Amino acid sequence: MNSLIRKLLRQHISIGQLSGFFLANVFGMLIVLLSVQFYKDVIPVFTQGDSFMKQEYLIVSKKIHTLGALAGKSNTFSNEEIKALEKQKFTQAIGAFTPTQFKVSAGLGMEENNIHLSTELFFESVPDKFVDIALDKWRFDSQSHNIPIIIPRNYLNLYNFGFAQSRNLPKLSEGVMSLIQMEIVLRGNGRLESYKGNIVGFSNRLNTILVPQAFMDWANTSFAPEAKSEPARLIVEVKNPADANMANYFQKNGYDTEDGKLDAGKTTYFLRLIIGIVLGVGLFISLLSFYILMLSIFLLLQKNTTKLENLLLIGYSPMKVALPYQVLTVGLNSLVLLLSIGLVSWIRSYYTDTISQVFPQLTIGTLWPTISIGFLLFLAVSTVNCLLIKRKVMDIWRHR
Repeated sequence: MNSLIRKLLRQHISIGQLSGFFLANVFGMLIVLLSVQFYKDVIPVFTQGDSFMKQEYLIVSKKIHTLGALAGKSNTFSNEEIKALEKQKFTQAIGAFTPTQFKVSAGLGMEENNIHLSTELFFESVPDKFVDIALDKWRFDSQSHNIPIIIPRNYLNLYNFGFAQSRNLPKLSEGVMSLIQMEIVLRGNGRLESYKGNIVGFSNRLNTILVPQAFMDWANTSFAPEAKSEPARLIVEVKNPADANMANYFQKNGYDTEDGKLDAGKTTYFLRLIIGIVLGVGLFISLLSFYILMLSIFLLLQKNTTKLENLLLIGYSPMKVALPYQVLTVGLNSLVLLLSIGLVSWIRSYYTDTISQVFPQLTIGTLWPTISIGFLLFLAVSTVNCLLIKRKVMDIWRHR
């Protein structure tokens, strides 16, 4: 049976049509898979080191002018200003930075080098929903005397390339710093207590020392129960970082974003937009190639209708008649998938080398996004192919 249908296929098969399908599908699949893989490989460049904070979060403060500073003008946000910002169409959510109202000092000792570093510090906190970190790491218990902390990455750089470099002290990596416990001393309201500080993250975006909101609420109540202050900085989740209305609103009200993160947000937004457009083009090409394949298979079936009817009349089931055509399509789809993954891997080796040279600290991901998306597309297309072929053969069988 299978040999008979293979002979029929060889008689009327169009190498040009199937080659057109194969090349178009490889091209479309390559665009889709390369877009997904490129996005996964490149997006950490814009978010590295701040995985605990989404890119759509902006740190907003008021611009400090010379005359305003000399006149003692406040740079804090009033409740009315916060509510006005919250009502803007570009705002998703808004939170305030809560500062410490008491004295904080921290010490870090290196007994093997007879060195003990100590300095006055300040803490700030934001609502926990703005911090994307495991809750078991971002939790404070007043009984445990442990405080999770996120510090700016430039603090570590100042030590490594400034203090340690000048005194021939050992450099400290982020991994080592995460294992070191800091001695934190809190003073206020006639109380003095010692705590252990555990560094759980490093930030390029936050120019502050961040602690959990639960700790800040408890500590301000315990060490400075009567102190009140308005927030000097806000954390704002925006719908679209490239929204022109947002830039106009900030400029009109004299607001500023720290470290130009409004521009970084725009870059990320446009990267996603471009990747989305390229993905759409790739999917469109894949759909066209899928259409070409089905036309080729249907043409084969149409040319062999009389012979297939005879096979069905002498007792062959529609499943057996359809099987060789289904094997042909699944085989072609398999070759498309394997060749596309190979091409993505080859192209990826070039741009990942460039990324690694520019950002040596960046960890490059794996090919799993390409393999996963490719396999899902293969299953979807092959399943639809097989069902349509079966339906076409069933139509021939019903009208025999």
